Amino acid sequence: MRAVENGLERAIFASRWLLAPFFVGLIVAILVLLVKFGKELWYLVKNVWDSGEYDAVISILTLVDTALIASLLLIMIFSGYENFVSKMNVGGHEDRPAWMGKVGFSDLKIKLIGAIVAISAVELLKAFLTSTAYTNEQLAWKVIIHLTFVVSGVLFAITDRLTEGKKDSKAKSYAPAPVEGDQGMIR
Repeated sequence: MRAVENGLERAIFASRWLLAPFFVGLIVAILVLLVKFGKELWYLVKNVWDSGEYDAVISILTLVDTALIASLLLIMIFSGYENFVSKMNVGGHEDRPAWMGKVGFSDLKIKLIGAIVAISAVELLKAFLTSTAYTNEQLAWKVIIHLTFVVSGVLFAITDRLTEGKKDSKAKSYAPAPVEGDQGMIR
């Protein structure tokens, strides 16, 4: 019976590799964003003299938006792979990001919602710059949606902080009390 249990546990543990194709797919998505970025950059450069009052700003905001999404995908790929599939063996590489290997699932959620709020803010700014293209009701909905992301982000952060506080207090309550005469006891 123990052999069956060991085999099942090995299969469950190996199933983490089923996530690897998702991360490869996200790399392909970054390549698609690169094409979109290049297309928008070409549009900006080509129309620099002929663009309207806010066209250049909107184009630049679109570039910023695309770069934010690509960065978010890269963070998700690195931290998701390292948290759920396997550690990357690039520890000694000089270009290894400082945060790599340190972003847990909770941190990833906060980074994700932060990026979504930033992307939403860029989209909202673009909408305000071209406000004549929208009705007041459409603009109001964009503001409501953005505020929903902001409030969600704040609630995520509060929840994580409360959860961390509970973990810290439990860790302290489980720590053994120092025994008199202990070498490590502060006097």
